[in-house]
Amino acid sequence: MRKWILLGLLIASFPSVSSAAAPSPFESKLSEQLTAIKDSSQIIVVEGKQTSYQATLRTYEKRGSKWIQTYKTAAVIGKNGLSSSKKEGDGRTPSGLFPIGEGFGFAQKPARINMRYTQTNHYHYWVDDPGSPDYNKWVYYRGNPDKRWKSYERMNHFLYKYAVVIKYNEDPIKKGKGSAIFLHRWRNPSSPTAGCVALNERQLLYVMRWIMPSKQPRIVIGDQAFILAELRSSAK
Repeated sequence: MRKWILLGLLIASFPSVSSAAAPSPFESKLSEQLTAIKDSSQIIVVEGKQTSYQATLRTYEKRGSKWIQTYKTAAVIGKNGLSSSKKEGDGRTPSGLFPIGEGFGFAQKPARINMRYTQTNHYHYWVDDPGSPDYNKWVYYRGNPDKRWKSYERMNHFLYKYAVVIKYNEDPIKKGKGSAIFLHRWRNPSSPTAGCVALNERQLLYVMRWIMPSKQPRIVIGDQAFILAELRSSAK
């Protein structure tokens, strides 16, 4: 009898699927708005504010005719919040709807990753020098970077153990509009980024494994009103 009582207490300590919290008003509107999206069946939604680095990341997947929220977690964004008119070095994360690019990192490709993945080294750079013809491009270069660019990021940076390219300001590239926007791991939940979106490493790997290039994944970033408006306009 004692064994069965302990088993019952153990089971009761775990929340059931049916006890999950009901969707918020924003999540309900979001699910409705996603039904108009025709050219993608995976959407990452990053909800933040213009005045804060704290954000929430959700993943949605189209199953049949319905969009289902598959994941929700805390995230951090740029130290100065969001911007729909981002500029290089402003410490803000760009608002908008963008394609998801390839994965990369200085670590070996994790198991069960479906996207293209490049293991980076000392010669991989992302150029954030607005005066360079390489601006906002990934470059492999074996020379002295200080003689070629005024500003750059090494792609084997500590925070880029695992990361995903967010295809911002690429078609066309506009000088000074911001560069090197990635989804990468955070230092901790109280440390903002310079403009990227960051997650706990375990959560980041979950999202990377969830991404399926064949489903044309995209990411929408903004505050609640902006996200709904952006999805509405992209569906027209």
